[in-house]
Order: sequence, then structure tokens, then C-alpha cells
Amino acid sequence: MNSVTFAKELVGVQDELLRFAYKLTTDHDEAHDLRQETSLKALDNEDKYEPDTNFMGWTYTIMRNIFINNYRRNVREQTFVDTTENHYFLNASTKEASENTEAAYDLKEMYRTVNALPKEYRTPFLMHFSGFKYREIAAKMDLPIGTVKSRIFFTRQRLQQELKDFR
Repeated sequence: MNSVTFAKELVGVQDELLRFAYKLTTDHDEAHDLRQETSLKALDNEDKYEPDTNFMGWTYTIMRNIFINNYRRNVREQTFVDTTENHYFLNASTKEASENTEAAYDLKEMYRTVNALPKEYRTPFLMHFSGFKYREIAAKMDLPIGTVKSRIFFTRQRLQQELKDFR
């Protein structure tokens, strides 16, 4: 296959490549970039294409491999390994001060609302919030498990109602 025929074949499959790229990326800009990268790779490897084989399948394979390699590269680049002696960065906050202030205010409002509830509702909710299981709460409070679940549910509903402006 000569270069002119190869180029015509490549131009002819551009629409199908774009559709396939969009299926892979689900983003129009990334799909266009992937199609362009695939076209360049196909042109660079024109000598490796075997004439009388499925050209569309060959270009799809190139595109799929580029997509997978880019995905793996992105995952590798986003992986952070903390090599400090005391794992300082693992424990460091990534949020800015304004976000921490808002979160602290939201948490304070939540605790204010929970503390305003009667003790029989507040205690099971705080225990559940701390990580206790329903059975453990029921055993410690000497209540049926259904009662514990309903009190926690009631408290959640009350919190949602009182804190709906914070969502």
C-alpha cells in the first residue's frame, strides 16, 4: 500500500475513530486529542500495516492501546508515595484553611443540633457516629435493636431537616 492510499484510508476512518474515542473517554476534547494521537501513531507506523487486512481494526487497536497507556500513566502520576521518615505528608491536610473553617463550622452546627436532642436519641446516634454497630449499641443501652435503629433514623432525619441550608 502506498502512502497516498494509506492517508486516504486514514482520513476515511476519522469519524469512526472519533466515535470510538468518545466511547473510551466520554469527553469531547479528550476524544479529539485521542483521535489525533492515534492518527499520528498510525502515520508513524505506516510501514507496519499489512495490506489487505482490516484497517479500521488496526487503527482501533492503536487507539485502545494509547488510551490504556495514558490511563496507566495518569494513575502512576497521581500516586503519591510518602518517603519521609515519620510519614509527615500522609497526615498533612490537603484542604485549604477556608475549607477547614467551613467544615469546622458545619461540624459545630451538627453537634449543636445533636446535643439539643433528648438523651435517648442523642446517645445511640453519637455511638453509631463513633463507629459502634447497632448490636453493640443495643447491648450497651439494654434496648431492642429495632429501637436503636429507629432512634438513629429519627436523629438523621432531624439533622437533615435542621441542617438543610448547609447542603
